[in-house]
This record gives sequence, structure tokens and C-alpha cells, in this order.
Amino acid sequence: MGADEPGIEAWYLDESQEQQRVSKKILDDLGVLQWHLNADLYETDPELKAIRDERGYDYYDIITIAPGKLPNYEERIKSFYEEHIHTDEEIRYCLEGSGYFDVRDGSDRWIRVWTKKGDMIILPAGMYHRFTPDSNNFITVMRLFSGHPIWTAFNRPQEDNRARVEYVNNFLAKIKKCAQS
Repeated sequence: MGADEPGIEAWYLDESQEQQRVSKKILDDLGVLQWHLNADLYETDPELKAIRDERGYDYYDIITIAPGKLPNYEERIKSFYEEHIHTDEEIRYCLEGSGYFDVRDGSDRWIRVWTKKGDMIILPAGMYHRFTPDSNNFITVMRLFSGHPIWTAFNRPQEDNRARVEYVNNFLAKIKKCAQS
């Protein structure tokens, strides 16, 4: 995906006033997968079906995160913004609206990933992240799962959590090894 193509945009969150764009390769190296699909066709989209079949996502639901749409909205968005991991992948497909996933890189810096209509993102199990709606305060996402839907957040620190250990070994250790080469 080139800079002029539609899809996910990401950048480092930094104290400076500069925008530090992040390449797709950096996200790939961190294990973050992304696609840009036609959200208007999600019920019949063959590309979405192929992704679901290939990755074993056999269950989904649709949730709207907006005042008046999500029960206990303020409490829930605060919990989404707490830095956490999951023991399974987090798969979100934006059907309407937009929001930000913040993910940690190999140096523990935040990368902000702006997810908009049509963007599908998969965060690997064990990756520290958080979520917040953007200034539009509205997003509808399809949440996909393999098997029975489980959504349990484990707030940081979780360095001994099996999923975190596997993430560090499978992704962060490789990044550090490449950086030292």
C-alpha cells in the first residue's frame, strides 16, 4: 500500500510538534495486519469472506461506539483507553465512522493508527494497545472472533502473560535483532 492509496494511516505519538508517519512495513513487523475493504458490501464481500475463512473467524458481532448507542459510554471508552493486551487477536472492521488504535512499537513508543470506514485491522495477541474514538465520537465496527467470542482485557503490566511472552518472542525480539544487525 503506497502513500497515495486509501487505507489505514499511522504515526508516532510524540512530544514534538512533528508528524512522524509510520510505514506499513513497521506495522507489518509489529504483527499488525490491515486491509481496506468495501464496508458497504460487508454482508456479501468475497474478500472479507476469504479473510474470515483463511483465518478461521467464524463469529462476529457489530458494535457502535457513540454516546447514546453504547451503554455506559464514558466508562467504556475509559476502559478501552487503558493500555492492555488480549490473549487472542483483536480483529476490528470499521463499517462507519472512525477511531484510533494506539499500539506500542519495539521501543515502547506509541504509534497511532487511524482506522476509518472500510479499514480492517488485526492486532496480535499480547500486543499492548488502547482505543479511542476520534473527534467525531462515532464508530461502528464488526468484531470478529475464532470460536466462542472472548473479549478480556489484561491491563499493563502483563510481562509474564503467555500471550505477551509469545508476542515479544515472535515479533519484538525479531525487530530488536534486525536493529542490531
